[in-house]
Amino acid sequence: MTSVSIRTAKIERSTKETSIAVSVNLDGTGTFNISTGVGFFDHMLEQLSRHSLIDMDIKAKGDLHIDDHHTVEDTGIAIGQAVAKALGDRRGINRYASLDLAMDETLTRAALDVSGRPFLVWQVEFSAAKIGTFDTELVREFFQALAQNAGITLHVSNLYGANNHHIAETCFKAVARTLRCAIETDPRQKDAIPSTKGTLNG
Repeated sequence: MTSVSIRTAKIERSTKETSIAVSVNLDGTGTFNISTGVGFFDHMLEQLSRHSLIDMDIKAKGDLHIDDHHTVEDTGIAIGQAVAKALGDRRGINRYASLDLAMDETLTRAALDVSGRPFLVWQVEFSAAKIGTFDTELVREFFQALAQNAGITLHVSNLYGANNHHIAETCFKAVARTLRCAIETDPRQKDAIPSTKGTLNG
């Protein structure tokens, strides 16, 4: 069993396409040190860390001469694995959370269940293929990798919005805020696994 007072983890993942090192502290203050070589992605990961209050140290080197896809997806995999490892048996967590997050003209909803069962429902559309040089389709790829490897059921819906940067950013911020609430410990059940099955790992 992982102590709820020391919920930290490190993951290193190397393939022929990427080399990723991630460390997380689930009970942090949202401090971050992030370098992936993809500027817009770094900005989004900073939002994820800051608004989830998960301290994140992320170093990624990937085959950016091809495109950003492998770096973004593999970083999502590594963050998800680190979060799952830090959660341990998920004892004492709130487990569920949902939120509507506004940013200027944009509103995005995120809901999640830190259930041990990975699933992504993605109802987000972008009106352009790129934000700067970043492929907008990679936003979904990141959250798919995160949900799959963290063992969370994640629903993200953009209710409305016009600016693609705002749409992407509200996705990251909404997931961050719901993740913060769901993994926080509940003082009324700090020693219990929040499931009638007695397990949240499958």
